[in-house]
Amino acid sequence: MWYEGARAVAPILLGVVPFGLIFGVTAAASDVPLLAAWASSFIIFAGAAQLAVVGILGAGGAAIVAVFTAVIINARHLMYSADMGRYTVEAPLGRKAVMAYVLTDQAYLVTSHRFPDPASAEGFTSFYFGSAVTLWLTWQVATTAGILLGTAVPSSWSLEFAIPLTFLALLILAIKDKPGLVAAAVGGIIALAAVGLPYHLGLLLGALSGIVAGVAAERALR
Repeated sequence: MWYEGARAVAPILLGVVPFGLIFGVTAAASDVPLLAAWASSFIIFAGAAQLAVVGILGAGGAAIVAVFTAVIINARHLMYSADMGRYTVEAPLGRKAVMAYVLTDQAYLVTSHRFPDPASAEGFTSFYFGSAVTLWLTWQVATTAGILLGTAVPSSWSLEFAIPLTFLALLILAIKDKPGLVAAAVGGIIALAAVGLPYHLGLLLGALSGIVAGVAAERALR
């Protein structure tokens, strides 16, 4: 089952590798210490959250704002964990902790597709670890390679723009319905309007506003 999980997630790695390289290169070009940027892949292990943290800290934002922003971005993992909890009721706490650490959108997607029913979930844990650990290893290699590559790029190239451009690309890909469009529009407008706030609070305020607007739009359109 481990191999089956790794094989299921293999096609997704084609998108993970360039994303990891982009993060590494932009992190190396930012004012964040290289060791801290590199360690974030082990500690946080969440591409979008890592980009946000590096972007905020690199621009001189407050650490607490970076942390709260990362928490908001990763809040969807609560939903993933709640769903996966149906399959791991009898699992030891230590195993659950490791499963939570390596949880990603991609690992959850392929595992939930393979095991839609907890009643017939033999091999669930092995399959999940096969996909999740494969993603983890790929992300570590890609981000490390990106950081090493970024240190060789002249500072005159000013690669800091890559972080907002990457987020813009992720945002466009994430808009799949009207509530998503409303959330993106409101969040973007609020973030731009609040760009002058201290500690880069505008990004956090924009994210919160987008979430509230998206939820309200979804309820209104039911």
